[in-house]
Amino acid sequence: MPTISVDKAALFKELGRDYTTEEFDELCFEFVSLTYIFKTTDQERPDNEPPQLKIEIPANRYDLLCFEGIALMLNIFLGRKPSPNYRLVPPASGELEKIIVKEDTTKIRPYVSGAILRNVTFTKERYESFIALQDKLHQNLARQRTLVSIGTHDMDTIKGPFTYEALPPKEIRFVPLNQTKELNGEELMAFYEKDKHLGRYLHIIRDSPVYPVIYDSNRVVCSLPPIINGDHSKIKVDTKNVFIEITALDRTKLEIVNQIMVTMFSQYTSEPFTIEPVQIVSEHNGETRITPDLSPRTTQAEISYINQCCDLNLSAEEISRLLVKMAYTARPSKASSNLIDVDVPPTRADVLHQVDIMEDVAIAYGFNELPRSFPSKSGTIAQPLPVNKLSDIVRIEAAMAGWSEVLPLILCSHDENFAWLNRKDDGNTAVKLANPKTLEFQVVRTSLLPGLLKTIRENRNHPVPMKIFEVSDVAFKDLSLERKSRNERHFAAAWYGKTSGFEVVHGLLDRVLAMLKSAFITGEEGLDNAAVNDSRYWIEELDEPTYFPGHAAAVHVSIGGKEQVIGAFGILHPTVLENFGLKYPVSTLELNIEAFL
Repeated sequence: MPTISVDKAALFKELGRDYTTEEFDELCFEFVSLTYIFKTTDQERPDNEPPQLKIEIPANRYDLLCFEGIALMLNIFLGRKPSPNYRLVPPASGELEKIIVKEDTTKIRPYVSGAILRNVTFTKERYESFIALQDKLHQNLARQRTLVSIGTHDMDTIKGPFTYEALPPKEIRFVPLNQTKELNGEELMAFYEKDKHLGRYLHIIRDSPVYPVIYDSNRVVCSLPPIINGDHSKIKVDTKNVFIEITALDRTKLEIVNQIMVTMFSQYTSEPFTIEPVQIVSEHNGETRITPDLSPRTTQAEISYINQCCDLNLSAEEISRLLVKMAYTARPSKASSNLIDVDVPPTRADVLHQVDIMEDVAIAYGFNELPRSFPSKSGTIAQPLPVNKLSDIVRIEAAMAGWSEVLPLILCSHDENFAWLNRKDDGNTAVKLANPKTLEFQVVRTSLLPGLLKTIRENRNHPVPMKIFEVSDVAFKDLSLERKSRNERHFAAAWYGKTSGFEVVHGLLDRVLAMLKSAFITGEEGLDNAAVNDSRYWIEELDEPTYFPGHAAAVHVSIGGKEQVIGAFGILHPTVLENFGLKYPVSTLELNIEAFL
């Protein structure tokens, strides 16, 4: 969870009194959202820095990611201030500033939003908090700028209407923030390649044929999202009018970020909590909209549900009063005596369901004040999923047969999953990671064998023979499903020793299938004589490059008259052993045990 630092003295001044450590600890516990706090010691802070409180914020409370948000919400909770009435106020001319969106932006970063804070009064502390909030949103909600990026500009240095375009890198030229030399897009990528702060964001657009860019009406570059702003429009402590532009891949997160930015700092405008909206005009589809949308979201919550969850007996009026402490506006519903109408403020994007409202009622009432009792009924059913129960049966049988369970990682390299096992990738089998951090984690495994063989490799100095197994999931690409992939529960075992151990692995296969009530048969005659609902299995010679020629078999089963191949076992090919750095023979077994469900 994100942690922010706030000036202790400034926060206590904003709250109207000084708190002891114990008192502030208690306040944060009552408010619950501030889950952990500690004070920096004199040794931990520079000489010129005042005492700080470091506060850990829940990941879903974006409105608490800055000093302004914490102070405001605590004051509302304590009843010292009412909830703000955020208002969109057009300019005196009546004509809104525009951001005109060009069609090529759909190729890279299609969404944009904006707002203007007029007549802002910054101090050094407010300015630093403004910049810090952008960084916190970039790190958390925006997922390191991949989903959303924020640009802030001195409105007095640029002129609208603005255009949001996507152009080839060489056509974009400007002086980046805090630099003096003009660069084009390609030069900028090379210049910031080793920069500790910006270098980690370059990959987001570097390989794209076009880069997103925002121009003003004089073709001055405001920003190259999501990398850097232009130096021409940088904001300073004495900036009075702030133009905020936000680009994104996700429209929902785009509007959340816009709402948080303007609601937190609109309190510093000459008329507090007023924001000048911006008109977004999309040329390619004719869409026009006004941003940000600061109207409260109206929803409903059941009084009986809230009382049941909290073990209380509150009326609609009492619940409404409690919700005021959490910055809501609430009132009894005219539609039903069991409902309350709740206006969710634009700062609370985390409120998605009446359970969130119920939680805030409990916070406002006081967790320590809630009745304590044992539940009369359990909300869970103590029963394992069938696939997990089956896995435990197989796991126990393998362990009792003297095999040791291992737990390798589910991700592996592409070569380990295919080339090292002498298998070819048809492009439609493995789920691949779009942006793997290392070569070891490129795909989701389609077989348990790479993990077993790597485990043996890392323990090859141990006494032999080694007998290990794993019962876990593999994944396959499946475009017929909504999620485009599916999991299969597999059982795999590997024998590593001075002899092949083929007969030992075969014996383990027979034991596991016997415990799964599947009888071994030979030939078509045995299958013909089987009852319709019986489970039968047999093996057939397998010619696969993973295994030594003539020393591998496929496992066939017939369950309820349906025949299928569920796995294979055999002695691994010498080239496979060489790929994994193993000097002794290895025999393996791998089965899809979901066939027995």
